[in-house]
Formats: sequence, structure tokens, C-alpha cells
Amino acid sequence: MDFQFSEQQVLLRDTLSRFAREHYSFEQRRKMIDSSELQSAGHWRQLAELGLLGIPFAEADGGFGGNMIDIMVVMEEFGKALVVEPYLANIVLAGGVLRRVTDDAQRAELLAPLIDGGQMISLAYVEPRGRYDLSEVRTMAEKSDEGYVLNGQKIVVLNGSSADRIIVSARTSGVATDAEGISLFIVDAQAPGLTRNGYPTVDGFRAADIEFDGVKVAKSAVLGPIGQGLSLLEAAIDDAIIAIGAEGVGAMDFLNKTTVEYTKARKQFGVPIANFQVLQHRMVDMFIEREQTVSVLYWAAMVSALGGTETQKATSALKIQLGRATRFVGQQAVQLHGGMGIAEEGAVAHYFKRLSMIGQQFGNADFHASRYASLDALRQRDA
Repeated sequence: MDFQFSEQQVLLRDTLSRFAREHYSFEQRRKMIDSSELQSAGHWRQLAELGLLGIPFAEADGGFGGNMIDIMVVMEEFGKALVVEPYLANIVLAGGVLRRVTDDAQRAELLAPLIDGGQMISLAYVEPRGRYDLSEVRTMAEKSDEGYVLNGQKIVVLNGSSADRIIVSARTSGVATDAEGISLFIVDAQAPGLTRNGYPTVDGFRAADIEFDGVKVAKSAVLGPIGQGLSLLEAAIDDAIIAIGAEGVGAMDFLNKTTVEYTKARKQFGVPIANFQVLQHRMVDMFIEREQTVSVLYWAAMVSALGGTETQKATSALKIQLGRATRFVGQQAVQLHGGMGIAEEGAVAHYFKRLSMIGQQFGNADFHASRYASLDALRQRDA
């Protein structure tokens, strides 16, 4: 595959690489995740000033008219440095929903503060019994004279404890697992009846479980058509899979290079362990897994950027490959580093934890193998 980045994308990558060198050394990152604030307000403002928060949004909405290839460039650099800024939560997930909303007034109101870094928005869609099924929605939105009343629970809401507003999936009709009847609402995080329980995640990010107990929202809080929110959710999650795919590629790149350097320096029986052929084979296999992931990632990003009908299949194929590659590269890096591979004081353990999360996030390999097969069977039936 001959894949050439544009001049702007190369400049973007160089800018992010410089940002990571200046602000995300391993020690700087450790201090950040050990503090009460798991992201720096200064860093977030700097990303906004660099224009990174506006990349995927249309120029008419104040953005730069980018696509998932541009997001891929951003997230790969973030993966190399294990950046914990809530770009995935705010720009890819919540932004992925908002940029597809057809109401111009809603987009204008919600995207402007998101793009300039003045407001954070999270997407709350996971429920305790839902696992990876986006249609498993038991949070209810009952119609009232003023609008709607929300009752239910969402879990593992990325950056949910810091968000100013929250996009919530709730059922306005039907029963749990029905594809129809799911609506999306934008809710103020300080609304009466909304309770947040924030916590750090194992990979250095932050999430929250959120309870909705009689939370009232106006009719204007509905995003998109009533009962048709599932398609918006699915599209945003597909964006997020491409984003974490690129992040995983960046993290695997770091582990591959670090492991090669470590085995050159680490000696056993008086020689560097990199001289042992069996370990050379392992490192070659690590490299191959990353390269295979890159190929599937580029395919998925290009299909998404072109608006192709195969986007869902491409993202599921990417997730299947990620499930295998992240586990293999992470485990081999830990084993080849020995005890240093699991030490909190070393970088390898932190990259291993993030890769482990990427392998499971937004659906594991088994889930996406079933999804891919279902989509393929549907395409063949309609052919």
C-alpha cells in the first residue's frame, strides 16, 4: 500500500512530536497521573491554541474540516507518549456525535466552546448490563410538559468527572436491546439529580459512573431525531476505534524500539541478549504485528474519510487485529524486559496497561469478529 501523508499532516505530526517531547516525558506524565488532576488545564489550552481541538469539525462550525486520517496522525503521536489529555473523550467521542447533528443552532452552541477548549463534553453510553452492545439501554427518558426526565445509570464515562456537559443515551420507547427508541440528550453536569463518582482508570486516564435520578432536561436538549440516536452512537464509536487504533500503533512503536534498545544493552553470559536468535525472532514478530495493524488502520481511516459504506466492517477488522497485536506486543515487551517490564517506575508497564485497555475498549476481538461476520452476511444478502 502506497500511503503518503500530506504536507499539512507531516507538519501536524512534527508539531505533536515536539509537544510530547516538551510536556510528556515519562516523569512528567507520572507526576500528572499521580496528582488529583489527571490532565493539565495548561496542556489542554495549548492543544486548543494549536488548533488540534478543531481538526475533525467542518469549517462552517469553526473547525478545520479534517477527517479520520488527520485524527489518526494526532492519536499515533499521543500513543507514543501515552498522552492522557481527554482528546478521545471530548473530540472523538462527544465531538463525533455533535458533528453529525443536523441542527445548525445546536452545533453552533455546543461545538464553539468545545473547539476553543472552554468546555468539556463527555459521552455517557455504557450501562452495567450492556457490555459492548450499544442498543442495551435501560436509562429511561420520560416525556414531561417541559421536556424529558432522565432516570438510570451510566458507567465508565471517559472524563465524566471533569466534563461540563454530558451526552446521554436514553430510551424514549421500546425495551432494552431494541435498536429503535434510543435518543441522545445533552445534559448539564451540574443538573439537579445527576451524581458523579469519578475514579482513575488502570491506564492513567479518568472515568466516572453517573446516576440520573429525575434529571430534567428541556426539549431543546434532544440531539438528532427522537428514537434514532443509535446510528449517531455507532458512528462515534467507529471514529473512536480508529483513534485508539492509531494510539495503539504509536504505543507499539515505542515498545518495539525500547525493547530492541534494551536487549542490546542487557547482557547475559557476557553477551547482549539481542544476540540470541530466539529473542530476535520475538522482536521481529512484534514488529510484524505492528505493521499489520498499521495496514488495517490505514484502510479503516481511508474508508471512513471517504464516507464508505464499509466503515463498520473496516473498524471491526481493525479491532480484531488490535486485540491480537496489543496483547502480543505488550506481553513480549514485558517478558523481554524481565522484572523491569512490570515495575511502575519503568515506562514499559504503563504502555502495557494502555495497550491492554485498547485491546478491550469499544469491544474485544470476539465481539468484533461476530460483528464483522454479521455485517458481511448482511452485505451478501443485499447484494
